Amino acid sequence: MRITFLGTGDAFSSGGRLPTCILVETDGPRVLLDCGPAVLAALKARDLDPGGIDAILLTHLHGDHFGGVPFFLLDAILGSVRSRPLTIAGPPETEVRVRALGEMLFPGVWDREAGFPLTFVEMSPESAHDVLGLSVIPYPVDHSPAANPAALRIEHGGKVLAFTGDTSWTETLIPLARDADLLIAECYFFLPRGSGHLDYKTLSAKLPELAAKRVILTHMSPEMLAKTDEISLESAYDGKVVET
Repeated sequence: MRITFLGTGDAFSSGGRLPTCILVETDGPRVLLDCGPAVLAALKARDLDPGGIDAILLTHLHGDHFGGVPFFLLDAILGSVRSRPLTIAGPPETEVRVRALGEMLFPGVWDREAGFPLTFVEMSPESAHDVLGLSVIPYPVDHSPAANPAALRIEHGGKVLAFTGDTSWTETLIPLARDADLLIAECYFFLPRGSGHLDYKTLSAKLPELAAKRVILTHMSPEMLAKTDEISLESAYDGKVVET
């Protein structure tokens, strides 16, 4: 897998970073892991063709994680005039909320006929789902319940990528991360706050239980960004590319 961090920021674009969006390229499908509202700018700034994306995998239905989907679809319908099939996979209510957001932002957008097959997949927790040859397992996490949050474990070609999405510490992160080649962990706070987000002190203490081979932190607050030189774990930034 080749992973490009297109957006590593929070909902407030702390540090000038773009909202969450990660490109995962395999020898099969190319997918976006979450799709923040700056997705098109992030892709086009790096000469990456949105039309080459096969699927979008969503961890939860907060605007900084799925708000770019209507823009991505509008570009597919009217901009790049996409013909390649697209799959959008996420938690329950993904389709109805994407369609409602699209209609709110661009009234009448769904009246236009798309020139490509569009498939929605709503993934139930703790079950393996086949998304274009990727095995995707959502794990329930501790974040805003109304956003239907999940962490995602993605397996392909003998490689495992785990992504926490947004969550405070919860025991489901242990099976999520176990023996993963890469764990991408949101780490909003440095010290525990108990407010639906991970913190560095707790995450550091839990690393032996998580047992991931590599950990990269993302979705950091100004507090965390100010301490990146002091922490021992690797951190992401917009444009960072890793292979696993």
